[in-house]
Amino acid sequence: MPEAAELPTRRDEAWRYSAVERLQGEALDDWRTIDVSPGETVHETLLIADGGDTRPTELHRWRVTVREGATCEIFAVLAAAEYARLEIEVTLHKGAHFELGGITVGGRETVREFVTRTIHAEPEATSNQTVRAVHWGHGTGNFLGNIDVVRDAQKTDAAQDFKGLLLEKGATVNVVPQLEIFADDVKCAHGASVGQLDETARFYMAARGVSPDLARRLLVQAFLGDALVALEDDETREAMLKVALDKVDRAL
Repeated sequence: MPEAAELPTRRDEAWRYSAVERLQGEALDDWRTIDVSPGETVHETLLIADGGDTRPTELHRWRVTVREGATCEIFAVLAAAEYARLEIEVTLHKGAHFELGGITVGGRETVREFVTRTIHAEPEATSNQTVRAVHWGHGTGNFLGNIDVVRDAQKTDAAQDFKGLLLEKGATVNVVPQLEIFADDVKCAHGASVGQLDETARFYMAARGVSPDLARRLLVQAFLGDALVALEDDETREAMLKVALDKVDRAL
């Protein structure tokens, strides 16, 4: 069990918005290792939902290595636990691809977050991260994403896309995209926005007889769905999206 002095603090960039007080007793050095062999494709999912197996603190730390020409796709929904965090460190070799689709939803005093560090270690690798956050009450959703492109990683193509939706005053969404680029022939982009439901769209739907609750659900569904577009398994995609939408419906 780690001592209090060993716990991270909010002075550490990767823990700036975290609920660090909930880490007491957690195995901070317990990393899961994923090594994708050359040319292979690996799909991983993480679903933190209400149920008997969910703990108050859900800390998941993954180290991923994607070898030459391989692909790793990770899709995650963080919809339960007082504090839920998925932290991913991924290293990409030549021609490799990394895909992340992430969703956080929550209210009350919960904190749910994705923290990623994507290292483009060799040329011609690609990465794409799409994260959506929907929060209400005093809930907090975070995304801290760092992209590192080393000096010889030419032809890198990396992107991050984050959008946050605040359904009530008092909720918070934080996003910290960071790029550290040492190669000169690269394409790197990040976008971030935070807002409320589109009132014009709600008015349009109400004028056509759609109830306020259904209108909200449809708008939230369209918003969250972007994070799971790359997930090819229809059944898994629908199940993960349903967990997120049901969480919103039960709370509001």
